[in-house]
Amino acid sequence: MNERLASYLLDVVEGRRRGVGAAVLRWLLGGVSKLYRLVMRARSGLYRLGLFRRHRLGCLVISVGNITLGGTGKTPVVEMLAAALRDAGRKVAVLTRGYKGRTPLWQRVFGRRIAYKPKIVSDGRRVLLSPDAAGDEPYMLAQNLPGVVVLADPNRVKAGLYAIRNFGIDALVLDDGFQYMRLARKYDFVLIDCTDPFGNGRLLPRGTLREPLSSLRRAAFFMLTKSDGIDVAPIRSTLRELNPGADMIETTHEPLHLQHVFSGEQRPLDALRGARIVAMSAIANPESFERALERLGAEVVSSRRFLDHHRFTALEVARVIDEARAHEASLIVTTEKDAVRLPRIGVDSIPIVFLRVNVRIVRGAADFNDCVARLCFV
Repeated sequence: MNERLASYLLDVVEGRRRGVGAAVLRWLLGGVSKLYRLVMRARSGLYRLGLFRRHRLGCLVISVGNITLGGTGKTPVVEMLAAALRDAGRKVAVLTRGYKGRTPLWQRVFGRRIAYKPKIVSDGRRVLLSPDAAGDEPYMLAQNLPGVVVLADPNRVKAGLYAIRNFGIDALVLDDGFQYMRLARKYDFVLIDCTDPFGNGRLLPRGTLREPLSSLRRAAFFMLTKSDGIDVAPIRSTLRELNPGADMIETTHEPLHLQHVFSGEQRPLDALRGARIVAMSAIANPESFERALERLGAEVVSSRRFLDHHRFTALEVARVIDEARAHEASLIVTTEKDAVRLPRIGVDSIPIVFLRVNVRIVRGAADFNDCVARLCFV
């Protein structure tokens, strides 16, 4: 979809667009949402009755996903869970859809007919694909998870079989797998963003919910992300009503350091204290990123926001640098996910750095550790 159109539709859905045209469009989208609800309920029912097949691959499978579109901080949680299983002795592969990774036309047309092979982003020893070929999130996972195989393919059943047969994998982690019901799993970890837990409460395309909230009954664990500074009691109460048996783990995204996008040079977080910066991001929730920078003491003099998963051009980066100069900023700060999509340009008078974060459990660590320990003996 054209980015300008996608941005307009998002503004309409979230109520930022006014006028008769926007109101009519919201009404039409509401009608489509009702049809979408029926389809999703029918699909879940068919899987529950066994009329749609759920494949079992004979090894441990767990899923990390969410019920809303983007912005829950899923990639660092996938990284944390895969690393915990690896460190506990499992041979782990992450299966990801590879959103916006590029596949050559000849391979799309002929490659899978000759012999199936998913994109091998990492074989556990080396990162084998570029961000353009793999997609930004699979590339990040491959970079940050030595010893873990990362495969990208929409067909996670075939990719899982490939991982087992070719890499001797005994544990599969589905990235963004909550809605991928074709592959049976041991546990569903469902992420809930505490800053925007259930979107506007409406289903796609009128809202940002991927499924009705009743689908949360499938979850074994709720991971409440970005929970610092937020009263999570109402969220916990709602989740408990929907799914009394699920464990809840509260987490926060903890900043570690700044890292130069091109040179890899690391800087301490103190470099942000009192600094005038330009924030640049193409993520679902840029406000959360910018608030994190302000909490670290930075003065955000300008923010450049692009649509989620936007592929930056050299011209766009040059314009952000010009804007930083105009505001007398000393740094341009982006996210790790965006950093892998930034083209290198000749001008580097203002450093471009990304904020490296990890996930820290603030409540429910015993439940998480107990879960990992149990998974190692399945």
